[in-house]
Amino acid sequence: MGLDLNLLVSLDALLQERSVTRAAQRLGLSQPTLSTALARLRRHFGDDLLRRVGNTYELTPLAERLSENTAEALSWTDRVFKTRADFDPAVAEHEFTLTLTDCHLPTLGRVLADLVSETAPGVRLRFRHSTEQFVQRAHDNLRTVDAIVLPQGLLAELPSLDLFQDRWVCVASADSTPTTPVSTDQLGDRPWVLPFYHPILAFPSLRRLREQGIEPRVVMTTEDFLAVPHLIAGTDRLSLVPERVTHLFAKDSGTVVVDLPFELGVLVETLWWHPLHERDPAHTWFRQMTARAGRIIAHDFLSAPHAV
Repeated sequence: MGLDLNLLVSLDALLQERSVTRAAQRLGLSQPTLSTALARLRRHFGDDLLRRVGNTYELTPLAERLSENTAEALSWTDRVFKTRADFDPAVAEHEFTLTLTDCHLPTLGRVLADLVSETAPGVRLRFRHSTEQFVQRAHDNLRTVDAIVLPQGLLAELPSLDLFQDRWVCVASADSTPTTPVSTDQLGDRPWVLPFYHPILAFPSLRRLREQGIEPRVVMTTEDFLAVPHLIAGTDRLSLVPERVTHLFAKDSGTVVVDLPFELGVLVETLWWHPLHERDPAHTWFRQMTARAGRIIAHDFLSAPHAV
C-alpha cells in the first residue's frame, strides 16, 4: 500500500488527540477524511491504533510506541523541507532546538535568546532538558535536535565547538561545613548527591576524586544542578557542581563551597551537533550565535567581582 506524507500528519494528530473528531478539528479537515486516514493506517500497521473504552479511545500498545517517534519524524520532515541554499536571519522563519541542562538555561539560554531576538525576529528557540538517556544515545538523538551543550570529553566523533570554561567545586550545607580544607577521609565518609551520575557519563571531577582514592558514597542522584541546594542544605551531604552554578543558588540556599586539598579540574562547556547539520546555512548561523553567547558569558564572568 502506498503511503503519503499526509498520513504521517494524520497519525500524529490521532495519537495526540486520541479522537477522530478532535484530530480533524486540529488539522482543519472533515471527520470522514480523518476516519478514512485512520482506516488506511490500521490496514498498514495491522493494528487498531485507537481502541474504544467506554466513551473514550485509548492507544493500543503499538500506538503507544508509535507516538514516541511520530512527533520526531514530523519535526525532521519539517526540517528537511525548510532547508534553503542560504539563510537570512532578518527575514527567516525558523525554529532551532537546543538540548541543555537546567543550569544552562538562565545563563547560556538567556544570552542566546537575547542575541537571536535582536538579529532574527522570526526565529524561535526550543529548549529541551538534557537527560542521561539522551546523552547515552547522542549520536542518534542529535539527528532530531540542532545541538546539545555538554562538557568536553563526554562525547566523541561528533563535531563540536567550545563555548566557555568553568571549574568544578564541592558544595556542602552551610551548617555542616567540613574542616578547611576538607580531608580525603571526610570526602569518603560523607554521603553524596551527584547530578547526572552514571558510570558511562563520568564527569572529570568524579574521575579526579577517584584518582585521589576517593569513591563517593552516592545516596542520591538528580538531572538538575539547581536542585542541589534543596537536597543538601541542613544535611551532611556533599555535591559536585560547576562553579557558575553556585552563583545561581539563592543567597539563603544554606550551602557553601568548601576547599579541597586538590583541584577538581577545568570544565569546558561545549556545543555538539550531528554531522548532517554541518553544511546547513541556518545551522551555521545558529552555531555562530551560540559561540557568541559563550564568549559573552565568559567575558561577564571574568569581569564579575566573584571571578577567580
